[in-house]
Order: sequence, then C-alpha cells, then structure tokens
Amino acid sequence: MTDTKPEEDSPHPDQEFVWTFRGYRLRPGEFTTAMVHFFRAEISRANIWRTRLDATTNWAVVTTGAAITIAFNPTGYHGVIILNTLLITLFLFIEARRYRYYELWSYRVRLMETDFFASMLVPPFHPAPDWAESLAENLLHPDFPISIWEAFGRRFRRNYLWIYIILAIAWVLKLWLLMPGPVDSWKAFLDSASMGALPGWIVFLVGALFYAILFLVGLITATLHQATGEVLPRYIQDIKVTGPDIFGSEKTEDRHAWFRQTRRSKQLMAFIITGRSKEVGQAILDEMKRGVTSLQGVGMYTGKQHSVLMCALTVTEVPHLKSLVSETDSNAFVIVSPAQEVLGRGFLPLKQKEN
Repeated sequence: MTDTKPEEDSPHPDQEFVWTFRGYRLRPGEFTTAMVHFFRAEISRANIWRTRLDATTNWAVVTTGAAITIAFNPTGYHGVIILNTLLITLFLFIEARRYRYYELWSYRVRLMETDFFASMLVPPFHPAPDWAESLAENLLHPDFPISIWEAFGRRFRRNYLWIYIILAIAWVLKLWLLMPGPVDSWKAFLDSASMGALPGWIVFLVGALFYAILFLVGLITATLHQATGEVLPRYIQDIKVTGPDIFGSEKTEDRHAWFRQTRRSKQLMAFIITGRSKEVGQAILDEMKRGVTSLQGVGMYTGKQHSVLMCALTVTEVPHLKSLVSETDSNAFVIVSPAQEVLGRGFLPLKQKEN
C-alpha cells in the first residue's frame, strides 16, 4: 500500500494534494506510484485473458486436425467433420466471451496509456477531461466495452474463418474422392452426403445455410470498432502536411491523429429533501465542488414546507453524496435518477464546437 502522511505532518503545507482520506493526504509522487502499480496489475490481467484466448484457438486447431485425420481414414465417416464443425462453433462462442473480458482489462490499460503516460510526454501535458471519470466508473461499475456480436465476428474473422474453410474443403474432398470411392455426378455427391435417415440434400442445405449465417455475421460485424485492444484506426482530426514527393513536386496529404475512443459517463440527477438545506448544500459545495439549486416544496402528508436540493453528478460521486447527506442530516430523503443529458460547467459543454 502506498505510504501517506497525515495533514499536519506534511513537509509542504502549500503543496496540492491529489487524494485525501481520514486525515491522510496522497502527494503527487505517491499518486503516480499507485497508478504505476495499478497499470502493472491490469497488464497482468489482460495477459492472462489473452492466454486464455490462445488456448481456445489451440483447442480448435488440434480438434480440427484430429477430425480430418479420422475422417480421411479408409473407414472414416464424413460425419466426424460435421460434428467437429459444431464443436469449433462452441469454441468460437467461448472465445468470444473471453475476448469481452480481455477487452474490459484492455480498456483500462488504454485509458492509462493514452491519458496518463502519453500526457506526460506530449504537450500540453494534461490528460483528457473525462479520463479519470471513465476509469473510475469502469472500476466501480465494470461494463464490457464491446458487444458479444463484435467479439464473435472479430474472432471469427481473425482465426476461425480459416478453420471453417479447411473443414468445408475437407468435407467436400471426403465425399467427392474418398467415400466410398470417387463420384462422377452431382446426384452421387448428394447421395454420399446422407447421414442416417437424413437425405444428402438436406445435410448439404443445412451446412450451406450454417456457413452463410457465419459469413454474414462476420461481414456485418466488420464495421464495429469498439475494441480497444486491437490496432484500429481512430480518426479525430485531419492535419494538412505539405512537402515534396519522390518526384520533387509539392504534395499535400492528410495525416490522421490517433486517439482513444471516448465514452460518455453516466450522468445522474439527485434530489435531496431536507430540513437542513443550508448545511447540506454547503457540504456539497465544499466537499464535492458541485453546484446545488434549492427549491421549495410542501409535504402533502404533513403540510410542512421543506427545501429540495437539486444536484447534477456522475455515477462515481453517488457514494460521496450519500455520505455527506447522512453526516449532515440523517433524516433527509435522497432520490437519485438517471439524466438523459447534463450540459454546463463540469459536464458536457453547452455550446457545441463547430466542425
């Protein structure tokens, strides 16, 4: 655990502290040390899940080789390849789930790479306004950065596409050349594809439909680019660069800056019904640095007037708000509801930037 010192023992009273808790304050150097340890822990997590991704791919490759070897024996049965295709699909689904967990840790790593370490190296030497909030929200309320469809499609295109193609070719060669001997017509090919009571044309049709669905999913999900652990283009602005080309003539080209994809934090609205509105409001202003608006309300049951404090905040600030209200007025009534959009200082800018 990072060493901290009490407030009264600080050697630099005017030094700006980045974190306080129960009378202890965390200095910038100690904060950096804690972030470095946290970064190493998330790298370790991501590596573990990356290894698990490789494990399912290895299972798929090994079972495919074994199934083809068995099927191509003189007494082999083409149904082994079909059963292996279903098993490979199960491996693909398992790998897609694991890929979502890998992306969860990778998202945190990318946040620290782009807005903590990179901001130390590139002027103006400060992180994006939402990076700390995004990281804290992901720690308090973990959420998969990508959908199961994107994970399924991405792993299919990267690894399993070639495995499915090899299985399809092996199945066709088995029926056309080796079962029980070479066939010389399309009808004979379909007859050799039969499985028990199922005629060959049904087996062929179901297989073609299955492959069509797989390739369609892989094609549709190719437009999804939420994965943070992949090297994907992120275009935020065009930079005009003019200079001579290889022939000596002037040439202008666009260079695109790469940045992480931002995610809007969950925004909330809190209503606090209290008889000590001044004390509660002042505590929120001093401790949370959030604006508070006081409204007047009347309790319909008692007929008494009460103050209703309205405060916009983010999901990571809810525990702090509850603690402040509880310490100031334990009889207060707190309502926290989601807000569609909060515009203004401390949140999204009210005036949108022109393109």
